[in-house]
Parts: sequence; structure tokens; C-alpha cells
Amino acid sequence: MIKNVKDWKDPTLLLSSMGISSIGDFIYLVAINIIVYQITGSATAVAGLWIVGPLTNIITKFWTGSFIDYRSKRKVMIVTYIIRAAFICLIPLAPNITVIYGILVILSVAKAFFHPSSMTYVAILVPKAKRKQFNSIRSFTTSGAFIIGPAIGGSLILLTSIEATLWLNALFFLFSAILLFFLPEKENINKDTIPTLTFSQVVQDFSVVQKFMSQNKYVSFTYLGFIMVMLFTFAMDAQEVVFTQQVIGLSEMEYSLLISITGVGSVIGAMLLSIFSKLFSLRYMIVIGIVMMTIGYVIYAFSWSFLSIVVGFVILGFFNVFLNAGITTFYQNNVPVEIMGRVTSIYQLIQSAAQVIFILVAGFAADLISLRLTIITMALVMLFLSIIFSFSVLKSNKTVYFREDYNDKDKLSV
Repeated sequence: MIKNVKDWKDPTLLLSSMGISSIGDFIYLVAINIIVYQITGSATAVAGLWIVGPLTNIITKFWTGSFIDYRSKRKVMIVTYIIRAAFICLIPLAPNITVIYGILVILSVAKAFFHPSSMTYVAILVPKAKRKQFNSIRSFTTSGAFIIGPAIGGSLILLTSIEATLWLNALFFLFSAILLFFLPEKENINKDTIPTLTFSQVVQDFSVVQKFMSQNKYVSFTYLGFIMVMLFTFAMDAQEVVFTQQVIGLSEMEYSLLISITGVGSVIGAMLLSIFSKLFSLRYMIVIGIVMMTIGYVIYAFSWSFLSIVVGFVILGFFNVFLNAGITTFYQNNVPVEIMGRVTSIYQLIQSAAQVIFILVAGFAADLISLRLTIITMALVMLFLSIIFSFSVLKSNKTVYFREDYNDKDKLSV
């Protein structure tokens, strides 16, 4: 019992750091949308906030992995937290919208470094036997932040001001950075062996990732298949406000309530998963998660009332945490930590580029035909792909990729 508590000391600190920063992300999201709208009065300027992240990813992901893999992941995470805290403090002082967008780009670059670093550091810090439960609890903290963050953000704006809210928001990232100082440095980084970040080095690292993908086709196919299915969710989510209000006919109050109910569904799903994760095999977490989440989107696509759309959103919110926890654990168990930063960055580059294309295509399709037909088509195609994906995951000869007890000798090829 005492040993088990000690084993969870460091993972708990890491979970706390990431959970607090997730709350900070949602507070920031509420505040930045309001401050941009107040300055510009333009819905287009607000919509532009959603494009900054993917476009920044496309530009930065070519080289972030090459930087991360040769340096301390823990230190990279700390620096990105501090950068985000510092530049969020500068937003209220920005003289115009151009400067604000410039700050947003810097924040997006910092976040582009954070995700591959955190993914790799979790794989380094958390033993394989504990990763599934760790990722389940992390889903719980992220889902909780989805509800708590906007609530705290809205309350702070009402009680103080947007400027004060952003300054207080920076403290969340600063506190997250402080917690990481208490975690161990698990990597032995020799500064003399760190290669200079040059174009030839980036090209060489691309070849390393390409070699890994060709030698581990099933791992690559599975993770890219997951990304492909999730692209449909991004495209449908981009049209969510218009679909629910103009096609279904929900009021703004009903839409806000709908988002809150979805968040509650996610929190309940994540809470149950974090408690009972040991009862689910990794394969069934992924399959149940992707199929049921897709069914939730299909119900959403065919919805005709507030009640029917709530059913769809609760199902997709509840089972989304199963899918994310499962696929993250599968990824961390099958990609060597030595190259995980580079592999993660390339996958995110592919995802961001495809995400922008999918969102634009969905928007054009909605204008050419109808939004209802576009959403229904995407949901049904997504269901078809998720079933094919599930058969691939459940293949009996691929069980080794979903083992949770193998040791370092079983690592896949780098």
C-alpha cells in the first residue's frame, strides 16, 4: 500500500501540473475570445483565433521534434509554461489587434513544443503498467477543466475585468511550471552531443521518422487511422454553432446548456474510466470509445430537437475519454521515447494540415448543398471508417501491440 502511494507520487505531481494548466487553457480561451471581440467587434476576427493554432502547427512542427528529442522534456515543458504565463500577461497591454495576434502566434508556438514534450515525458516518468490508469485520470482532469475553466473565467471577468482575469490566468501556468521543478530529471542529456538545429538535421530527423513508420507499419496505420477519424469530428465541431442554432433551432441559452451537459458527460465518463480502467483491455477501450463516440455524432447529425441532440452529445462526450486514454497509451507503449518527440511532431503536422483542409471543405460543402446533409454525410463516413478501424484493432495477430506488461526487450524498431 505504502509502496503504491510512493509509486504514484511523481505521476500525481505531473497530473496536477497538467490539470492546472488545462484549467488555465480554458480560462484563457474565454478571455481571449471576449477581448478580441471587444477590440474589433468582428466575428471573423474571433473565428481567426481558431485558425492560428493549426497554421502555427504547420509551420513549426517541421522542426519542433528535432529540438525536443535532444533536450530535457521536463525543462522544455517548464520553459513553455513560463513563456505562456509571460505573454498572456502582455495581452492586456497590447495596443492593437495586430500585436495581440502576434502574441497568440508566440503562445501557439509554445504550445506546439509542449504537447510532444509532455507526451514523451509521461512515457519516461510513468511505468508501462500505470500508463493506462494515468491517461484515464488525465482525461478526467482535462474533462473537469472543460467545465471548471470557463466557469472560473466567466466568474473572474464578472468580479474583476478581462485584463485582471488574464493576469490571474498567467498564475495557473506559472504554478504548473513550479510543480514540474519537484519532478525528477529522468534523462541524461550531454550538451556536447546535442546537434545544431539546421535544415540538414531536420531532413535527417524526417528520415528517422520515415524509417520508424516503414518498420512499424501497424503502429503508424493505427495512429494515422485514429487521426483520420478525428478529422471528421474537427470538421463537424467547426460547424457546431451554426448547425445547432440555424438547423436544429436551439437558442443561445440552450446551446450553452448543451455544452455544459456534454462536459458533465465527459467528466462522468473520465471519472468512471479512471476508477475502473483496469477492467478494460487497451483494445476494447479504443474500440468501444471510437464506435460509441461516432454513434454519438450520428445521433447529433440526425437530431431534430434539444433532447435528441443532448443524447448524442452525452454519448460522444462520455466515450471520447475512453478513446483518447486508450490511443494515447497505445502510442506511448509503441513509440520509443528516443524518437517520440519527432514522431509526435510529424503526426501533428499531418493532422494540422489535414484539419485545415477538412474544415474548409466542410464549409464549402455546406454552402453548395446543405449543412444538414453535409453533417449527416460526414457522420456516416466517420461511422464506416470507425468500424474498419475497430476490426483492425481487434485482429488476433496484433495483440502484441496492445500488451500492457511487456518490458524493454519487446520495444519496436527505432
